[in-house]
Amino acid sequence: METAQVIVSAVLAALIGYALGGFPSAYMIGKLNGIDIFRIGSGNMGATNVLRALGFKWALLVWLMDTGKGILAVLVARSLLYGDVTLNSVLAGIAAVVGHSWSLPVRLITGKLRGGKGAATAGGTWLIIFFPWAHLILVPLSVMFAVIIATRYVSLAVLATAATGLLIALHLVAQNSANASPLYFIYALAVVSVVYYRHRENIQRLREGRERRIGDPA
Repeated sequence: METAQVIVSAVLAALIGYALGGFPSAYMIGKLNGIDIFRIGSGNMGATNVLRALGFKWALLVWLMDTGKGILAVLVARSLLYGDVTLNSVLAGIAAVVGHSWSLPVRLITGKLRGGKGAATAGGTWLIIFFPWAHLILVPLSVMFAVIIATRYVSLAVLATAATGLLIALHLVAQNSANASPLYFIYALAVVSVVYYRHRENIQRLREGRERRIGDPA
C-alpha cells in the first residue's frame, strides 16, 4: 500500500469523523422545542442538560443521536477503499469526539466554537472500535449505572466510565488480546483526555459539592 494512500485515507477519516461528530443534535432538538440549549441549565449541548430542560424522551433521543454519530463515524471510516482500517477507525473516533466537543456548525450558528462534553459520542466510537470484545461493554456500563444509582451524579458516572474504558483498552493492548493494536490505547487515551478536559468544570463543582444531580431542575 502506498504511503500517499494511507495519508490521504487517514486525513479523510479524520475529516469524516469531525464532520459527523460536529452535528449539533441537542441544539437542534432544543430548537424544535423552542429553547436554546446553550442558555438553559448548564449550557451544555448534551443529553443530561436536555433531560433537565425537556424530559426523558428528548434526552434519550439526543443520547441515541450523539452515540450514533460516533458509531457512524467509525463505520464510514472503515469503509474507505484505501488506507489502514485500524488507523482510520482510531482517527475517525477521536475526531468525532473532538467534533462533538468543538463543533464547527455550532460556531457558525452561535459565533462560538463550542459543543457537548463528548461522553455519548465517545461511547459510540468505543462500542465499534472494541466490538471484537463486545462483552466487555458490560464493565463500563455497570460502572456507569452503579455510580448514577449511588450518587445521582451523571458527570461522576461519565468520568468513572471513561477511566474504566481506558483501563480496559490498556489491558487488551498489554495482553495483545486478539491482536489488539497499540493504536487502540492511543485512541482511548486521547478520547478520555478530551472527556476529562470537557468535564473540568464538573470536576471542580464535584469537589465543592455544587454539582447538579439527576432530578435537579435546569
